[in-house]
Amino acid sequence: MRSSDPTSIAFAKALLQGEDIECFELDVHMSILEGSIGVLPRRLMVASRDHFRARVVLTDNDVDLGQ
Repeated sequence: MRSSDPTSIAFAKALLQGEDIECFELDVHMSILEGSIGVLPRRLMVASRDHFRARVVLTDNDVDLGQ
């Protein structure tokens, strides 16, 4: 998942954690390095083995995957 909206990232993380799918947020501090304020998108990653389940959970809850 890729999004510059911190609330959608938090919602997606909560959904995945509720299904016992481990996830990791990337690019959290990139906007600080670039000098902007939250403009650059963050990525939410899961293990390859969990990809299918994670996609199903997020799409069933109308989460935009940002692809």
